[in-house]
Amino acid sequence: MTISLQGVSVSRGVAIGQVHIVQRDQLDVHEYKIRKTQLDDEILRFNDAIALSRQQLRAIRDHIPVSTSVDISAFLDTHLLMLEDVTLAEEPKRIIKERLCNAEWALKLQRDALVNVFNEMADSYLSTRRDDVDHVVNRILRVLLNQKPLLHEVPNNNIKNRIIIADDLTPSDTVLMQHYGIAAFATEYGGPTSHTAILARSLGIPAIIGLHNAHRFIKNDDMVIVDGSTGVVLVDPDRSTKSYYEKSQRDEKRYYVSLGKLKNAPTQSKDGISIMLMANIELPKDFESVRDVGAKGVGLYRTEFLYMNRETPPDEEEHYETYLNVLKALRGLPLTIRTLDLGADKQVDGAGNQTGHVRSNPALGLRAIRLCLKEPELFRPQLRAMLRASAHGPVRIMIPMLTNIQEMQQVLQMIDDLKKELDNQLIKYDTDIKIGGMIEVPAAAICADIFAKKLDFLSIGTNDLIQYTMAIDRVNDEVNYLYDPLHPAVLRLIKTTIDAGKKAGIPVSMCGEMAGEKEHTQLLLGLGLREFSVHTSALLEVKKIINNTDISELKTLTKKVLNAATGAEINLLLQQLATETA
Repeated sequence: MTISLQGVSVSRGVAIGQVHIVQRDQLDVHEYKIRKTQLDDEILRFNDAIALSRQQLRAIRDHIPVSTSVDISAFLDTHLLMLEDVTLAEEPKRIIKERLCNAEWALKLQRDALVNVFNEMADSYLSTRRDDVDHVVNRILRVLLNQKPLLHEVPNNNIKNRIIIADDLTPSDTVLMQHYGIAAFATEYGGPTSHTAILARSLGIPAIIGLHNAHRFIKNDDMVIVDGSTGVVLVDPDRSTKSYYEKSQRDEKRYYVSLGKLKNAPTQSKDGISIMLMANIELPKDFESVRDVGAKGVGLYRTEFLYMNRETPPDEEEHYETYLNVLKALRGLPLTIRTLDLGADKQVDGAGNQTGHVRSNPALGLRAIRLCLKEPELFRPQLRAMLRASAHGPVRIMIPMLTNIQEMQQVLQMIDDLKKELDNQLIKYDTDIKIGGMIEVPAAAICADIFAKKLDFLSIGTNDLIQYTMAIDRVNDEVNYLYDPLHPAVLRLIKTTIDAGKKAGIPVSMCGEMAGEKEHTQLLLGLGLREFSVHTSALLEVKKIINNTDISELKTLTKKVLNAATGAEINLLLQQLATETA
């Protein structure tokens, strides 16, 4: 009998194959006391574990073919940097000396402290960096506890074309498994913004997370189907079901081949309306993919990675060199740099000191522009670097999480002051550099007309806009079912923002996940959106829909949508439209 299990899709695609269960031994860590005479030996044991963990990661990195996506080495480099960071490489040794305890227990205590810091973060991307702490710490613990390497970490492991089922996977796990030719993976835990999920999308591996109780129903060597588009895993499928999904695989391959032909085509609707289609980028090494899909620039460049895994924040020169390298890679394409957008109590190693306070609602606390204005010594070097970089290519500055006009005025005044500094120092910059703001708080969307009068462009960040509008935590399993991009309130806020930009004569883009979801493309066009910024993996699919749409025919749909009472009603209207235009 076929069993259907539902999880959360993080990377599309269909895979059919036998299961390999990744079963990690339980890391059972206990505290025991050591004598002072054993102190040097215990610290040496810890140092050796760090060194061997580093050696293992380097071996994995060196094993990756040169042709593999640059994202992969970047993630592995992050884990290697964590092994060099004092919070993991040195602080446990202080705990060993202070408590006269074993190395495993000291590392566990430090891991718990670090995870508590990340748990306070409001930003879902940054909060899931706690997974990286877990992955690196567990690697060290496995060495300390003398556990054998996992099967996929040794050569000739026979996992080619297998579907991996695991509690969770590390980025290095994913890299190795992809190298050995796995077909797909599904995990019981993990988040859609985790490094592992990002890697799966980058590598094109069908993947599902949140497949709760998978180990109860799936055993080694079971035949399963993974549908990465719907988040469904089918266990022991019958012949007709298997044939259906085999056809889906063939259709999918033909579809992506056809998408590749759109790379150099203009992005223009059937009735001749040109649409700006840009890319969302995070790491400097990601910029190769911008040209691979024919994006017209970068609509969102996240800069938070610069602050991670370090003791002190990056200085102006590091910011400047990073942005300069990005501009060189883009070769004339516009670059929109979002200023620092850390969450909660700025608890990323390179962005300030830990307060030690636990915030009950970090998403409503000190984050993004609030943090930057409170700590200008963190903000000013980044702004100066952006201004200096603008002398070498088209740069726009984007301010996240604006809530009131006073914040915007403070930022604009700070930029004006920095321009005067640069003038006095005879340092070049683009005197007409464009300054924009992210609309991701309902208060900002309602007052979008006021912001539009003072800014050069607006960008709608739907991830937070939906979260704040619905008053829910989108990464909380108990309430994230309420996270609804099609809620009438959300759509009205989007429409209000687009109309405000149009009235003020400034561009409005959307850089949130909603912009890259193909089922919403025609609705957004109907609402008046003319600039999209999406993940590069979604860009060509969005382009195809735009090029096959007659925007003038969307007026009736848009009117019905804005008058609808529920998200379900709106979703039905969109399904009808998709059927009519297929």
